[in-house]
Formats: sequence, structure tokens, C-alpha cells
Amino acid sequence: MADIRPLILISNDDGIEAKGLRFLIECVNDIGEVIAVAPSGPRSGQSSAITVDAPLRIKQHPDYDGAGMYSVTGTPVDCIKLAMHAIVPRRPDIVLSGINHGSNSGNSVIYSGTMGAAMEACMLGIPAVGFSLLHHSLDADFTECRPIVESITRNVLEDGLPKQVCLNVNIPALCVPKGIKIVRASRGYWTEEYADYIDPHGKPYYWLTGRFKDEDPDNPDTDNYWLEREYATVVPVRPDQTAVDHIDGLRFEL
Repeated sequence: MADIRPLILISNDDGIEAKGLRFLIECVNDIGEVIAVAPSGPRSGQSSAITVDAPLRIKQHPDYDGAGMYSVTGTPVDCIKLAMHAIVPRRPDIVLSGINHGSNSGNSVIYSGTMGAAMEACMLGIPAVGFSLLHHSLDADFTECRPIVESITRNVLEDGLPKQVCLNVNIPALCVPKGIKIVRASRGYWTEEYADYIDPHGKPYYWLTGRFKDEDPDNPDTDNYWLEREYATVVPVRPDQTAVDHIDGLRFEL
């Protein structure tokens, strides 16, 4: 039994054909046995959504770089759930999600399908890490992500993570990262979130856009502060969003 390699389950929200998914496989395939279970197409912004109104189907694809490859006609969370139910031969030692094409820093963690998959694994008690590169191009260069992915994956496999905590890792693009900072997510909000258009029939429609307004851009405790300074960031995340510190301060009577 001591010779069994760690089982690494990989998913994402950019789909089974995404370059980031395949690069992530290349980064860790010498660390353990890899199985990738990813959506059949892009599912960005799905957060922790699950499919409740349609059947889910699994398709097996040719192996990639030694990894078993499967797609699911659902969300990133569906992928984790179905992987555990019908695909993986045993409980994974770690779940990795990504590498996402684009940032999941700040409050993007709330909307992220990449982190939805990681948090689903976390709720199952499996150490989980979501990786994102701050570059939206489908052909982004992930080369400089490798040392960060390898280091964090090896460390989590060796040391584990605190109970019900997963990691949100963001990596700056178009540079060699200067190091890794363990911080909190930047606080902020989105402005000008929709662009307004008129279709050929004269009816209005809207397209998601906007920009993130950072409330504390000069705070070195935050991820966006260090990402702008070419450091990778690690934010510990809890799926349980209970505001425990405010329970005693609330009073309601009938």
C-alpha cells in the first residue's frame, strides 16, 4: 500500500479543452495519479451551482499526458460530485481546480466556478486548491505558474489543510512571480456592471461588463495589493459563510 501514488482529482470551469486544465495536469502528473473531470464546455461564473433540471452525462476522452480525462454536461460542482459517485477509483488525496483563465481575487471568489469546485471538495473533507492566472486569453502563457502549482500541491499533500479550509491561489501574468504571499481577499464591489444595447428589433438587452472597485488598494494584507506587485497570492477560504462573531449581537422577538 505504501507504493500507491497520491490520487489527484482535477477540475475547472473553463471546460475539458482548456489550456489551463491541461497545463495543470502537466504540472502534477509526476506527483501522483491524475484524473481530470471537467465541464463539457465553459462554465465560468457558475459558483457552486448544481444541475437540478436536466440529466447529467459523462463522456470519457483520450488520456492526456497520462491523466484520465472525463467531461460532464454540467457545472464544476457537478463534476466533483459525479467524479466521487461514478469515476474515481478511490477517495482523492487532493482536488485541484484550474488553472483558471482570469483572476479570482477579491470578491470574485463568490462567483467563481473554479473555486466552486474547490469548495465542494473542501466540504467533502478533501484538501482542495483553486489556481487562477490573471490572463483571460484562451492561449495564455502558463509557464511561470509551474513552480507555484508544484510547491503548493506538494506541501498540501504532505501537510494537509485545516479542517473545512481550501485555498484560492492567484498568479500574476506576463511576469516571473517574485514570491508567494498568504493574505486575505481584497474588499470591494463591482461598478458599471452592465453595458446597454438595442437589438435589431429595437428591444434593449444587456451584457455583463464592469470593473472592480478596490476599497483598500494600499493595504498589504490583501491579495490585489500583492498581485499588482507581481506576487502570487494564497487566500484561505471557508465554504461555511456563517458570521459566527455576530450571532450573539442579533436579537429578534415575536
